[in-house]
Amino acid sequence: MGLPSWTDQKLGTMKRAGLWLVAVVGEGNAFTKEDVKKAFPGVSQADRRVRDLRDFGWRIDTNREDLTLGQHEQRFVAQGEPVWEPGKGTRPATSITDTQRREVLARDGHHCRSCGITPGETFPGTYVSAQLDIARRPVLQPDGQTVVEHMAECNRCRVGGRGLAADLPDVLARLSRLGGMDRKTLADWMLADAREFAEVEHLWAAIRTLPADARNTVREALSLPPV
Repeated sequence: MGLPSWTDQKLGTMKRAGLWLVAVVGEGNAFTKEDVKKAFPGVSQADRRVRDLRDFGWRIDTNREDLTLGQHEQRFVAQGEPVWEPGKGTRPATSITDTQRREVLARDGHHCRSCGITPGETFPGTYVSAQLDIARRPVLQPDGQTVVEHMAECNRCRVGGRGLAADLPDVLARLSRLGGMDRKTLADWMLADAREFAEVEHLWAAIRTLPADARNTVREALSLPPV
């Protein structure tokens, strides 16, 4: 059975937008807001309906997630729920309001919860500045249910973290196995909401990025045999 036509006026704008992305844009390709306006002339907030597809598992990246995109470009990366099918695309939207966004950013200290970078700070080894946005992270609860919680994340970590889910019972189980000293160290980090890395840890992170020949030079400096 083929897909309905994206030009079918009987369908809602979000459903038509999904069909347009599949039939016209195609996965992996970029489009602009102007393309959306041309496809849906006279339809108010057509671009918002495109964004609403993200609440149903569609991956549509902006230049916050894909640094190769221009400011007004988006990329249709992957199709989610077929919202045009009967019974699909009708669950309550989970879009976050501007007020909620400000509250999440303030609660998370205005830095990426995954890597710690702050807005405007450049990623190490690049001239690219970080941007913060709100990520939706599924969290497995001790009672077995999964709830979606919001967290601040930079554009790089949001891309790498797509599809990840947090396992709270696993974290609590591992916490229960910690000894007294490690437990106190972790508690101090939690109180400060930060961890200061030792120089040797920064050095190890830098060594891991070296090519094989360069790593062997470091091994020689440490009186280790080459690999």
